[in-house]
Parts: sequence; C-alpha cells; structure tokens
Amino acid sequence: MTKKFITHIFLILTISACSTQYGRYQQQNDSTPVRPPTPVELRDPIPRLEPASRGGNKDYQVRGINYQVLNSAENFEQTGIASWYGRKFHGHLTSNGEIYNMYSMSAAHKNLPLPTYLNVTNLENNKSVIVRVNDRGPFHHNRVIDLSYVAAYKLDMLKTGTTKVKITVIDYKPKTVVNPLPAKDVLLTNNQKPKKLISNNSIPKTSRNFGDFIQVFATRNASLAKSKADALAALYQEKVIWPQNDGIYRIQIGPINQQEKLNAMLSTLKQAGYPNAYKRKLLH
Repeated sequence: MTKKFITHIFLILTISACSTQYGRYQQQNDSTPVRPPTPVELRDPIPRLEPASRGGNKDYQVRGINYQVLNSAENFEQTGIASWYGRKFHGHLTSNGEIYNMYSMSAAHKNLPLPTYLNVTNLENNKSVIVRVNDRGPFHHNRVIDLSYVAAYKLDMLKTGTTKVKITVIDYKPKTVVNPLPAKDVLLTNNQKPKKLISNNSIPKTSRNFGDFIQVFATRNASLAKSKADALAALYQEKVIWPQNDGIYRIQIGPINQQEKLNAMLSTLKQAGYPNAYKRKLLH
C-alpha cells in the first residue's frame, strides 16, 4: 500500500468524521441565546391534566444504560443537581415528539411520565419555577433534571451552569378544556354557536374584529395539521385552531389580545423553525 493511497484514505475519513461529528445538531457545544427572555416568556405554565404522550413513555436505553419510565408521578419528590440546555437543541424534537423551545418553561427528566408538571426550587437562592417535563435527560450520573434556558434564567443558575434543586410534582385538578381543533372553518367559543370564519379577501364592511392570531403555517395534510396543533397548544399553553378552507389547513394560535405577548410569541416561533409565521386578524 503506497504512502499516497494511505494519505488519501486518511483525508476521506477525516472529512467524513467532520461532517457527522455533531449528529443532527448544528452546534458542537451548547450555548446561550442571543437575547434574554421577555416578561411573557418568564411566566410559569399553568398545570393542566394532559394525556400521556405517544412518544417517550416507554422504557429505553442510552449509552448501554437501561432507564425505566414511572407509571405515575404521584407524590414524586427528588433532590439533586440541575443543569440546563439551550441553543444547540432549540428547534429540535423532544422525546415526546414536540419541538424544544429554549424560551418555554420545560425540562427533561430520565424517569417521569411525559408530560409532567413540576415545581423546581433552587436550593442556593430559594427561587422557584414551574416547568413541564417533555423530554428525556440529563444523562449524567450526578444530575437529576435538565431545564430549559428560560427556566434556568429564572432560577438564576446560568453563571454556574448547575445548581442543587428540589423538584416536586404538582397536584392539580382536571379542568374542562374546550376542544380547540374544529374540523371545518369555524371557531368555537364557550356558550356560543359555531361562527363561520371569513377569509381576508372577502371581509364585509360590517364584520367585527375577533382578535389577533398568529398563523404558524399551512398544509394540506390533515394529520400533520392536527399533530402540530396539539404540540403547539401544549408547548405554548395557548389555544390553537386549524381551520380548513379549499383543502388547506391553517394552523393558528390565538386570539392573543396583548401586543407584547403576540410579538414575543411570533419572534419565538420564527426562531423555533417557523420563519413564515405572521400576524393576522380573524373576523366574524
């Protein structure tokens, strides 16, 4: 085997390794966002009863280690080291099939059912947050939970990177949830009959403004529209509809009456992989 041939093989292997060293992520190392969270993004999520996620709730194996998923989170408490994850994972899928948003109050845990709502207290400064567990990790032997960037920001643990925390499952009563996913181009509100949504190109002068929405994206795939609407509703704790017109499903978040909140959510969506999201008004 000639020296020239060996050099050629070495170059091929080096290039191949460089092109795959980050796996599905664009960054080799995690990093902080370019902007701090807004006041709206710092709000704790409202715990609610949710069905178990289709993904991420089976026993699994990582790096040769077996992990068991608890059948119930009832009365769960744990004390240990918390870490956080940010830009490297932003916009990628979580273990339960949602999209990780570093500006959402979420977390990753190795064993809790997905989703689970937790109260997390930083034992170094007694600051607390509520997070929604929708991911698996952290896979370090001395860490018990991985927090989103905004949760870590609120706990004031970004400088140290890790901190000792106590996590406690939140007990909450089931609430009646209005189905936000009409099959046709109608919007249902409490104690109201369905009202036809009117497209922007055919709005009569007598129509009244229903409110500001964010149109996230549009698709002809009904199954995709529903799954994305479910994921967005759970992720952002907002009402999500997917009205259909002429065979096209438009996934829309709202109504959102606070402009600051609307603008912050629009910015977050664009960073989370929906660059064509935009504000629109629905009328009735």
